[in-house]
Amino acid sequence: MTRQSQKGGDGSTNIQSEQMIVHVGIDEKRAREIYQEMNLQLRNNYTEEALNIANTRVAEFENRLMPKMEGVDDALEAFADPSFQLLLVEAQKTAASTERPADYDLLSELLIHRIQKGQNRIVRAGINRAVEIVDDISDDALLGLTAFHAINTFLPVTGNIYQGLDVLDELFGKILYGKLPIDSEWLDHLDILDAVRLSSFGSLKKIEQYYPEQLPGYMDAGIEKKSEDYGKAVEILKVNNLPQDILVEHVFNHDFVRIPVSNKQQIRSLTLIQQRLHEGRLVNATIALSEKQTEAINSIYDLYSKNGNIKKENISLFIENWDKRANLKALKTWWDNLNIGIQITSVGKVLAHSNAQRCDKNLPPLN
Repeated sequence: MTRQSQKGGDGSTNIQSEQMIVHVGIDEKRAREIYQEMNLQLRNNYTEEALNIANTRVAEFENRLMPKMEGVDDALEAFADPSFQLLLVEAQKTAASTERPADYDLLSELLIHRIQKGQNRIVRAGINRAVEIVDDISDDALLGLTAFHAINTFLPVTGNIYQGLDVLDELFGKILYGKLPIDSEWLDHLDILDAVRLSSFGSLKKIEQYYPEQLPGYMDAGIEKKSEDYGKAVEILKVNNLPQDILVEHVFNHDFVRIPVSNKQQIRSLTLIQQRLHEGRLVNATIALSEKQTEAINSIYDLYSKNGNIKKENISLFIENWDKRANLKALKTWWDNLNIGIQITSVGKVLAHSNAQRCDKNLPPLN
């Protein structure tokens, strides 16, 4: 602790300030104590009949929350933050009000998100509002909101086309835990809760247009094997000490080769596997591309055929393979029938993302 003071003579204004530097260490035991201290503020709000139900629900929420907190670096320290304590009280109110067990996990994910991204005031405001409406949002509206967000947020990073489709199918297999809503009531419900904004003047791109635009590396024609450009591409690889197997056969057209990326921007994230001697034995080492090698692969991408008919055929085959996967086919049928402009709000984003993470623990945090 440091103390500063300023003294003056008669008639002067004395100003004294004190700065305290306190390092508060919060372990699980203290975090649970704080949880209970916050909950004490709520108990007077319930009648004796409701208190037992509320306590049971809040205790279940605690049991879902604490293990998640322990899995995030420095998360328990948030229990010393006044703003987090206020949000915790709101989450406890919601937990006490809801009869849906999944909401405890959803509230836990929202609080984790508050810790990870709470420095952003816009995000923080969205989280605060999302916590308030968890017990108000209907099952089908939450499912529809989560599916809508997932389509707009998650894309496969693998350059293998069939693997990319499988990744999406597996993801939506987890997210589509119920029947997707098909009437308009769920959208009106979300609009009332400030989770989406609806517009009769806009419309959504169909799946067969949206995903090809998001994954052009799957759809672009590539380089014809028997063409002059193929020879140029091989020479570029040789000059830049790059393996020829960077060019793979296009699964939609065996007469062409492509770079295994889902879009051109991902070329920068490609790596090479090289064998190195380590402690007397050969081991595989992952090597990042040099700037020159990255430029070289980009120049190969620029050699791709611009034949629009070939790309159109690739898109058709992509959608054909999409429809072979049950989860993706169901998603496409649902999405293509959303005949209204929909804009998800910051409240809807954090709510949907938290629910998606509840369904799939491997999803990254919301940016």
